Amino acid sequence: MNTEYSTPATPIRILLADDQPLLRMGFRLILEGEPDLEIAGEASTGAEAVRLTADLSPDVVLMDVRMPQGDGIEATRRITSSGSCARVIILTTFDLDEYAFAGLQAGASAFLLKDVAPEGLVQAVRVVASGDAVVAPRVTQRLLETYVRSLPPVQRTPTPDRRLAELTPREREVLEAIAEGLSNAELAARFFLSEATIKTHVRRILTKLGLRDRVQAVVYAYENAIVVPGPTH
Repeated sequence: MNTEYSTPATPIRILLADDQPLLRMGFRLILEGEPDLEIAGEASTGAEAVRLTADLSPDVVLMDVRMPQGDGIEATRRITSSGSCARVIILTTFDLDEYAFAGLQAGASAFLLKDVAPEGLVQAVRVVASGDAVVAPRVTQRLLETYVRSLPPVQRTPTPDRRLAELTPREREVLEAIAEGLSNAELAARFFLSEATIKTHVRRILTKLGLRDRVQAVVYAYENAIVVPGPTH
């Protein structure tokens, strides 16, 4: 699918978590066709997804939202709070599904529609595994803006997180730009810096704020009113 992609020395290991066997089979066929991707296991319930993540240590978990014995949101929360290095991609039916935002709050790194094209699925797994970018950042931004607009006014002006004071002015600017959905290349162009320098800023921001990845930085920025929703169209 992507002949220009450089195959890593170690394949990206994926756990498929969905209660529908046919969907798991379809995802397996797509992902196993790539030389750099490997299916580590399959789970049909939320509880099983949590257990297999601990046992198999996958790099990425494809997590359905609605499953028996603990839904995908609770399973994601348990996985991310356990200290696991696995990145979770939430699978949902609608791109503005309330469960998608709940999944991001629970610590998921991205969300995908279940009818995603094969190329999009493969790219999403690779991007999330790399930890360097946000899958469909502007779609994520739209989801967050829709969620924030739905909150009562009192919830839109939270007490500032004290950790924000640890950011330098430049890091604060970069965080605001990340929340806009800008890629590393776009950040570099905006601030007239190299991509390597941008990556250093991003790593420092995540460390200081105790965040797992860039998508969590976007969620954090909206939850702490660092950015506010723009006008609706």
